[in-house]
Amino acid sequence: MYEKIFQGNINVHEGDYMDIKARILELKKEKNAVILAHYYVPDEVQEIADYIGDSFYLSKIATGVEADVIVFCGVSFMGESAKILNPNKLVIMPDATADCAMAHMATVDRIKKVREEYEDVAVVCYINSIAELKVHSDVCVTSANAVKIVQALPNKNIYFIPDVNLAKHVSDKVPDKHFIFNEGFCPIHHKLTKEEVLRAKELHPDAEFLVHPECQSDVLVYADYVGSTSGIIDYATASDCKEFVIGTEEGVLYELRKKNPNKNFYVVSDHMICQDMKKITLDKIQKSLENMENQVEVNEKVREGANHSLNRMLELGK
Repeated sequence: MYEKIFQGNINVHEGDYMDIKARILELKKEKNAVILAHYYVPDEVQEIADYIGDSFYLSKIATGVEADVIVFCGVSFMGESAKILNPNKLVIMPDATADCAMAHMATVDRIKKVREEYEDVAVVCYINSIAELKVHSDVCVTSANAVKIVQALPNKNIYFIPDVNLAKHVSDKVPDKHFIFNEGFCPIHHKLTKEEVLRAKELHPDAEFLVHPECQSDVLVYADYVGSTSGIIDYATASDCKEFVIGTEEGVLYELRKKNPNKNFYVVSDHMICQDMKKITLDKIQKSLENMENQVEVNEKVREGANHSLNRMLELGK
């Protein structure tokens, strides 16, 4: 369905692509830089990245790289998290406007009210959130480790922000905890309907349906597997099945097809595209490295506060 060679640079010819790629490699060496890329960015960006992964993997990688410069190919909260964990490194974003709507869908006021209402509450913050929310949280989680971390918390009450769909999925897996739900959501995953899923399953009756937990619960019930982007890739790679309907952002197809050239993958719906992730292009990466543009800055007080919840995630998620 999406066979464009240059998703983010659709006007770039192959010769220009090779020139840009060579220049980026040259700049990486010159600046002692490393490129981290999320699975949702365009194929050609994933191709030149040093590390590709989901939020949890990239968070761990960011703390261990020896480079002086981190080029984070993703949305703003990801670069922000990398800077929080690596205050002495230069973190740059190829596009400063690439953002995540869900990252803003909670408030500090609401967190304070919940803390007043529930004495024994842990504020669990999905890493897909702005730094200010992390400051007021007890621990961060990703879709890959949320269940494990919530299970490990001593608290009975869990206020899970900002994503209501992931929160409900985790609550089903950890029934002994009491969840207070927030009303945030990922616009791309939340938009997927069960009718679209049933239509895709009808078109591909032999395919397994693999879906991200940011989708609504009436979609998840039809899944053969529910998990993070990395979990979806691992499941498809290990499975004996040869066809899969994928219920997450279409950028994950690059890694799925790379690891499984003899298997077929179909996006569940043609609207599973994050336009902010697609803002990351090769020419923007080149420009940001040449000029050291779009440097991520985090106030030291905010950094210290957010660092606690991120580090607790890394500790509990081991």
